[in-house]
Amino acid sequence: MYVDEIRAYTPQNEQEAADQRLILEYIRLFPDNILTRDNEIAHLSSSGFVVNADGTRVLMAHHNIYRVWAWTGGHADGEGDLLSVALREAREETGVEHIRPLSPAIASLDILPVWGHVKRGKWVPSHQHLNVSYLLVADESDALQIREGENSRVGWLPAERLLEYTNEWQMDGVYAKLLARARELLRNA
Repeated sequence: MYVDEIRAYTPQNEQEAADQRLILEYIRLFPDNILTRDNEIAHLSSSGFVVNADGTRVLMAHHNIYRVWAWTGGHADGEGDLLSVALREAREETGVEHIRPLSPAIASLDILPVWGHVKRGKWVPSHQHLNVSYLLVADESDALQIREGENSRVGWLPAERLLEYTNEWQMDGVYAKLLARARELLRNA
């Protein structure tokens, strides 16, 4: 159960501890729609930070809405298995079929602001993504494919220069900590 997994996560810093506390409070306050976009204030989302086998490259998509290179992920849309959501979104957004968890455990908890925007011709008001992140690994030899309507490019970016590509200051810390955690898991594998 996603609530138990979030509750059992051991925060790695003050930000994650605060976000974990608030995510659990949102779940308590909105038990009926926290997994769906029906909750226009905040809802659960799940992201996959996808690395190659040696952690030297990161698989990213150039997203249409914000026009930046970013990780893969999406809305839970009623699905309580957030690892499955992260895997599905990574596969759909990149075309890569052979993506697997580097670890089945939650890698990070982050509350991420989503600014108001138009999606499929409809205004989506600003809200919060209560994001659960997972570390994933993929084979670089798999073919990449864009997901029309969602992204314009997909590519393996050099890990050492990742933040030069992503160009999204509010995500720098999230990407940096996930890259460090992925590399640690790969070293200890």
